[in-house]
Amino acid sequence: MIINMRERASDEQIQHIIDRVKEAGFQAHITRGSERTIVAAVGSGGRRHELEALAAAAGVEEVVPIAQPFKLVSRQVKPQRSVVDVAGVHIGDGSFVVIAGPCSVESEEQLFSTAKAVKAAGAKLLRGGAYKPRTSPYEFQGLGVEALKLLRQVREKFGLPVVTEVMGTEDVEVICEHADMLQVGARNMQNFNLLRRLAKVDKPILLKRGPSASVKEWLLAAEYLLAGGNPNVVLCERGIKTFETETRNTLDLASVALARELSHLPVVADPSHGTGRRSLIPPMSRAAAALGADGLIVEVHPCPERALSDGPQSLDFSAFEGLMRSLAEPLRPEMVKEVKMATV
Repeated sequence: MIINMRERASDEQIQHIIDRVKEAGFQAHITRGSERTIVAAVGSGGRRHELEALAAAAGVEEVVPIAQPFKLVSRQVKPQRSVVDVAGVHIGDGSFVVIAGPCSVESEEQLFSTAKAVKAAGAKLLRGGAYKPRTSPYEFQGLGVEALKLLRQVREKFGLPVVTEVMGTEDVEVICEHADMLQVGARNMQNFNLLRRLAKVDKPILLKRGPSASVKEWLLAAEYLLAGGNPNVVLCERGIKTFETETRNTLDLASVALARELSHLPVVADPSHGTGRRSLIPPMSRAAAALGADGLIVEVHPCPERALSDGPQSLDFSAFEGLMRSLAEPLRPEMVKEVKMATV
């Protein structure tokens, strides 16, 4: 349930509602806006009728049910958009943030040259895999702690905050020591033990959508993080499995727009995994930017043909620089005309 407080509700009236929500057996989550305060009562097993009775309490404007199964993620609970701070880089504040780097950290030379190139082109965060979930047990699995140490050195040298994937609860502590943002990969989107553990860390989380997950399931996975105490979550659409075989996945850009409509959390797109084809990354990146995504995560490698993982979907330095230039260009006049005609 959502308890909307009146515009001039006093601190005492708001605290009274918070206390009553807890007495009724629910958790109270408070959103303070510039004009009014919203108290969200979430949880199960509480006494719902006691919440409904709060409509008569002083300072309360209305009590309404939360329409979606995801509560804290919903824009109904928090109408204003969230901004996630990743070591000084803000995602969701209206800027377009690009996260770039290799699929896997392979060596010091590879990582440092990539960091230098992507920063020069305009990337704000560096991605790099230390632990890699691979379909085959015989494929490169990542350098582990050695890669984390290299990522930390790169952050200190180039000032690029680091994003890296966490695969299991046993790795959370060591990754938190070296990284600025922890990525939950598509295969782990519904690893609920991992989500509960990450809800307790003081680091932002990049939550990728699972390859067969609905938008509702994706947002419910995010709900685990917020309900557990970590509000700093960025959603990432990375493509879903469909009948199409010419692309690695189908980048579901409609779901980027839908997630932004349903949730206050920032949403970024991953055109690298979403297509699996480097030729499709620039047009899909521009499409994501045009529909309002908060940023991108893109795979970049000094020599994609020698990459130990995801070479076919990695951009080299020149291609990445070209992509960043194209993202900075305004829409062509004929494109603006087409957009206006489409909205008539």
